[in-house]
Amino acid sequence: MALCFAYGLNVTFLIFWPVINIYYPAHLVSTFSLDPEVRKEKSKMKILGIEFAPLSLPLERRLQTAAVFYYCSSFIFLGTSMLGLCLYLIFSKFFFIPLLYFTWFVYDHKTCCQGGRRSEWVRNWKLWKYFADYFPVTLVKTADFDPKKNYILGYHPHGIMCYGAFACFGTEARKFSDHFPGITPHILTLEGQFWFPVHREHIMCSGACAATRESIEWLLTKKGKGNALILVVGGAAEALDAHPGDVNLTLKRRKGFVRLALKHGASLVPVFAFGENEIFEQIDNPEGSFLRQIQNKLKSFLGFSTPFFRGRGMFQYNYGLLPYRKPITVIIGKPIDVEKISEPTDEDIKTLHQKYVDSLTALFEEHKDMEREVNKLIQNVD
Repeated sequence: MALCFAYGLNVTFLIFWPVINIYYPAHLVSTFSLDPEVRKEKSKMKILGIEFAPLSLPLERRLQTAAVFYYCSSFIFLGTSMLGLCLYLIFSKFFFIPLLYFTWFVYDHKTCCQGGRRSEWVRNWKLWKYFADYFPVTLVKTADFDPKKNYILGYHPHGIMCYGAFACFGTEARKFSDHFPGITPHILTLEGQFWFPVHREHIMCSGACAATRESIEWLLTKKGKGNALILVVGGAAEALDAHPGDVNLTLKRRKGFVRLALKHGASLVPVFAFGENEIFEQIDNPEGSFLRQIQNKLKSFLGFSTPFFRGRGMFQYNYGLLPYRKPITVIIGKPIDVEKISEPTDEDIKTLHQKYVDSLTALFEEHKDMEREVNKLIQNVD
């Protein structure tokens, strides 16, 4: 309940915050600059060393922040808060509500592995355009997709919360359907995400499905053609390496998606998101460190990683769970045609995997000059 209260309080605060502008000195409007370096040199609200956002920000930017807050808070808190609410209602006179939902969940629990339940209405919410404009996120297409084929898109790097992947593939904020007519995107995520009440329906609306073998094979065999499965290959392990300026991919031992591509003849497509690692700061946790050992043990136990990261807040720039305003450029590479092999050998898998790694590396090298923050070779493909 406390989480629900905090969620509602923050939303209310954000809605009424612009009203305060009426009473705020107008001369401070000119002190704001979109350039963070210029902004640091200007006069702004500072309390106890914490730098607060000017009250006279344009409404457009407030709406962008609100959209990112909605995504971030729902990603982190919606599932647990709804679970807590259900447990609370069990012991109240409204006990029948969670019981009815549990009945629905038992009936519907396999949907996340059987194509999901996307909502084009939700994917086209105006909210998501504000969300993508916050950074902003840019989608770059390098080749056409054939609607008569299926595709597995490997998204790199994972980052902290896959903001670029969601903006480009979980919404129509960047007009994916216009760029790739006849192609239906499906973001693949941890199956555990679909165990939480209400949260599961929320993420399924974006087209999300479980990142399990059963789910992938269902999409590639029973959903027809024209499907694009977006898999964040590095997963939870790679999130622990999401540091600004670094590109450390977990890929060398990730060959399951290659096996499935061969088995079903799905084309492989490398996708690289410049800027995905730049929007949060993470505590240093090199391999072998005490912190990394704890994080690895937690990942093994929980099934997801626990990066200790820092961003900004809704109304101040020093601390918080919101990402920094830094551009994310998502480059969708050229498809690698895959010949269907019902029973691929280890050599078949190894050969295609290396071809994929080479294609991803070439994609990075070709476009790395587009991003100021990351202009170096991929450091480690493990």
